[in-house]
Amino acid sequence: MARSSSHQTKVARVIDEYDLIDMGHRLEAAWTGESGERTSLRNLADELNETVLETALREAGSSPLGFEVSGTYETLSSDQNADATRARRQLKREGVDVDTVESDFVTHQAVHTYLRKNREASLPEDHGDRRERKIESVEKLQSRLTAVAESAFSSLAAADELDHDDYDVLVNVQVVCPDCGADRSVGELLRKGGCGCEDWVSVLSLKIALRVTASGPQVSGTLTIH
Repeated sequence: MARSSSHQTKVARVIDEYDLIDMGHRLEAAWTGESGERTSLRNLADELNETVLETALREAGSSPLGFEVSGTYETLSSDQNADATRARRQLKREGVDVDTVESDFVTHQAVHTYLRKNREASLPEDHGDRRERKIESVEKLQSRLTAVAESAFSSLAAADELDHDDYDVLVNVQVVCPDCGADRSVGELLRKGGCGCEDWVSVLSLKIALRVTASGPQVSGTLTIH
């Protein structure tokens, strides 16, 4: 594909070169919380990079459906040399110019530069408070845990160390008050300022469960926060 002018920001150049017509608006809307929920810059960078990889696969004549694009991108970004090497070889066999694609992956800083410089976007003041940042951090970790688990299943299945990789990974993070028994998501509880029990701040039991369907592994645990 033709390379655009070096005077553009990297994200603007990538959007142009891969013909991602609506991506600029999508990034801005997600970052500023146009629909009510904000998306972190790191998650936006991951979304753009996965779209770049998916587009490269399509342009090479391959079906992204056969690849688990998110898992492949996670593997390429994980610094796990053996898995990343296998993923690159597979992409090359499909006709993808892996070196070019990886050089077009962007960082969260590049996304921020693009949103500020090209889109002239800024965050509403009420979206920058500490509470929302904490909620965003928890939700980002949930998404990352899901992606890491899916990538692990895909890699192990490809190496015949797992029976198959089409498991559904469900990550559930709930906060339970030991006094009144209220069970809330982290975001719901923090936005409401508590569960309604006057002693809720003193002790919270944070349950984290990773469940894989089709009779796969189940992991659960409890972390008490004082």
